[in-house]
Amino acid sequence: MAELSTLARPYAKAAFEFARDASSLAEWSTMLATAAQASQQDKLAELLSSPALTSAQQAKTLADVCGDALNDKGLNFISALADNKRLALLPYIQQQFELLRSQQEQRVDVEVISAFELTEQEQARLREALTRKLSREVDMQSRVDAGLLGGVIVRAGDTVIDGSVRGRLTKLVDAINH
Repeated sequence: MAELSTLARPYAKAAFEFARDASSLAEWSTMLATAAQASQQDKLAELLSSPALTSAQQAKTLADVCGDALNDKGLNFISALADNKRLALLPYIQQQFELLRSQQEQRVDVEVISAFELTEQEQARLREALTRKLSREVDMQSRVDAGLLGGVIVRAGDTVIDGSVRGRLTKLVDAINH
């Protein structure tokens, strides 16, 4: 997986820089998401990796599936990926593009896992606290995990804040044992 991410990085960076310079980050996000999702469909993924098709045919096949979601620049990008036998990297390119976009826009996607449904007021307070702590605009998604005894677990990229009762008990046990 790390190897595919490494191969995808220059393509994601090139797409990001082009989109940033053209002030079309949102449009490119949509195009890449559509192409990445389409490329992962079993039958289409099989066609896109088929040696029976030329790179131009592979690019056209993907473009046809994506339809109007791709503009001329997006079609050129897909063609370049096909020419370099890199269409399978689309999900990794899209993921890295979104990471670069988040950094550019000073925002972060945060997942909050709680034992119970959070109220709107609790979510707003948590979003405000995370915005201060992370120094970024927070796009927060929350979900319930009945397996938690209480508290919350917050995931923001590589950062995990475990404020669950289970997490606190584990820290207490570790402190007592050491």
